[in-house]
Amino acid sequence: MAQPADLYDAFDMIGIKEDLQDIIYDISPTATPFMTAAGRTKTKQVYHEWQTDVLGSAVATNHVIEGDDATTDAQVATVRVGNRLNISDKVILVSGTSRAVDSAGRADELDYLIAKNGKELKRDMESLLCSNNASVTGNSTTARELGGFESWITSNDSRGASGSDGGFSSGNTVAATDGTQRAFTETLLKSVIKQCYDNGSEPTMIMLGSFNKQAASAFTGNATRQVDAKGEKLFAAIDVYKSDFGTIKIVPNRFSRSRSALVIDPEYIKVGYLRNFQTAKLAKTGDSDGVQLLAEYTLVIGNEAAHGVVADLTTS
Repeated sequence: MAQPADLYDAFDMIGIKEDLQDIIYDISPTATPFMTAAGRTKTKQVYHEWQTDVLGSAVATNHVIEGDDATTDAQVATVRVGNRLNISDKVILVSGTSRAVDSAGRADELDYLIAKNGKELKRDMESLLCSNNASVTGNSTTARELGGFESWITSNDSRGASGSDGGFSSGNTVAATDGTQRAFTETLLKSVIKQCYDNGSEPTMIMLGSFNKQAASAFTGNATRQVDAKGEKLFAAIDVYKSDFGTIKIVPNRFSRSRSALVIDPEYIKVGYLRNFQTAKLAKTGDSDGVQLLAEYTLVIGNEAAHGVVADLTTS
């Protein structure tokens, strides 16, 4: 059908008000499970240090003759390790006009961007803390960098062909060498959990990306899948893994490396802050307002043998 002749419709009109909803929809994820699980501590220098120790091996031949003179046992000193403090920031510069105009979804452009960038800063920190990043001493032209979780792990791990450990050496961590990727299997996970147990660890959390979270949910173990027929539910996910050596929570993380499953004892990880999250106004140099969001922090791995990693996993 055709319109009547000379019909004046909405396409001919001038001055129709725009229909812009007064809300901004943002589904970007902001959960930071690694930082949430970690404790917090205060640091006082740009290089934060701590000590680790381990008991000697149990001796099944510890027999002493009655009345014998005491014989001195050799003692092993503690090990001193440390991590560099990392400065992460977000800088915002907004013109005076941008703050003055009538905007949909926010009252003030600068306030909106401060809130948005604060969430982005936390995501950056989560990604770095979980990473395989080697620590960097830094100088007047090079930024200090903290050693991420994966760069510390040497005692309890499973790596693909040609993969090798990083670890702490001469004041800094060294990044692990990535190996050939392979499918995440229950056998690989059980191997690392056993290593943890044999080294005295009791991890309670496995952190991994979305693909391998679904792979973990396909582990069969000795369990039977449950179906709630009345509620029309199929319980297909595994969120808690009952191993031979304890119960472990399985937690997805969007910001850890998807090729690695991190086996964690939260009691032995902390985020140390020299400067906690802060917002500072920048000097005004013209018709604009600037703000810097900043944190100065590091990762404290109480004892790397408390944790483990199943590395070099396929991600698709």
